Formats: sequence, structure tokens, C-alpha cells
Amino acid sequence: MTTIGIDIGKNNFHLIGLDGAGNIVLHRKLSRSQVIVRLANLPPCRIGMKTCVGAHHLSRQLQALGHDARLMPAQYVKPYLRGQKNDFRDAEAIAEAVQRPRMRFVPTKSVEQLDLQAMHRVRSRLVRHRTSVINQNRALLLERGIAVSQGVRQGAEAARRGRGHGGGPDVERTGDAVPSQVEIRRAGPRRLRRQDLPGGNAAQRRDTQGSSLAGWGFQ
Repeated sequence: MTTIGIDIGKNNFHLIGLDGAGNIVLHRKLSRSQVIVRLANLPPCRIGMKTCVGAHHLSRQLQALGHDARLMPAQYVKPYLRGQKNDFRDAEAIAEAVQRPRMRFVPTKSVEQLDLQAMHRVRSRLVRHRTSVINQNRALLLERGIAVSQGVRQGAEAARRGRGHGGGPDVERTGDAVPSQVEIRRAGPRRLRRQDLPGGNAAQRRDTQGSSLAGWGFQ
């Protein structure tokens, strides 16, 4: 036996072995714990696998046993699939593809390389989550008539200003709003004044008759 194709699964692996003439001499289904024990008793040969979860770990183990483990992208293996797709035919296609002289192989990554890749992927996921939360908050503020500039820093500064009521270069009011009952209750004994409202000074100038807003709790 000179070539083995392994279709990697979550719990079970499917193996197809070929001799020098291309005939199938191994047709076996093994559990994850049985693969290394079975291949450790075989003479060194070329073993092909698709790059999927756990492939780099298994490749390092097989290389330590003296085998020539090769990893291939799944799209390069698909043209060698014959008939209806199943696990054993996938393994046979892998065994055929790994023998091609012009096949493009993926280098086996070390533990350190996989750790660095994992850090980048986790950070990328956190950045995407942070961006989605910021965009959601900007949309919610726009429903309240508050436009916040794009960016993490602008959003944080707007939040520190107290939901954007203070205005500034990063926050723009798109329309006047009447304070809610919660804001009136928070005002307490001080009672909100007209100039505390957006555009309050202009409203005060328009109110030439001196009418009061006692019904809203303003003076």
C-alpha cells in the first residue's frame, strides 16, 4: 500500500488505501481513537486529507509516525469524486488527488501558528460584534432625533455627554424633542427650565406673551 486517503469526520474516519497500481487494498471505517493505532502499524506511505477542522493536528501526528501527510483544499479534491457523494468515495477521491504531481498542497501548521490564527479570528469576531452594536446604537439614537458620527471614539464621547444632550462636533440634533416624563421626574425639585430644552432660547423669544408651561413642569 502506497497511498491512503482519509475522510475526516467528527467521530469516525473513513480510509481508502491504494497500491502502486491504483487498486483499492484498504477499505476501513475507524473511530478517532483507532486511527493513529491503525496507521502506526503500517509502513510509511503518502496520506492525503482535506483541510478541515482537526486536519493539521492529525497531520502532525502522522508525520511523527514517519508518514508523508499532505493537506489539500476541498475544492481541489472535488473533481476526482466519482458517483454519488458519500464518505468512502470522498476518501477515494482524496487518495486519487494526493497522487497528482501538480496538486497544490497546504503546509501543515504548527501549534504556535494555529494559536496565532485563533487569536486573529477571535479578535476579528469581537470587532465585528462591536461594530454591529455601535451601528445598532446609532440607529436607535436616530429614532430619537440624535445623529452620531461614525466611529468608536465618537460614539463613546457622545455617550459620555449624556445621551447627546450636550451637543458638540460629534452629535447633531436633527429636530427638537419634548422631554419625556422620566426626564421630568429626574429633574426633581429644581424643575426644568425652558432653556434646558433644545431650542429653548428661541422658544422663549417667540413666547412674547409670557405664557407658562406649568402643565409640563417648566418655569
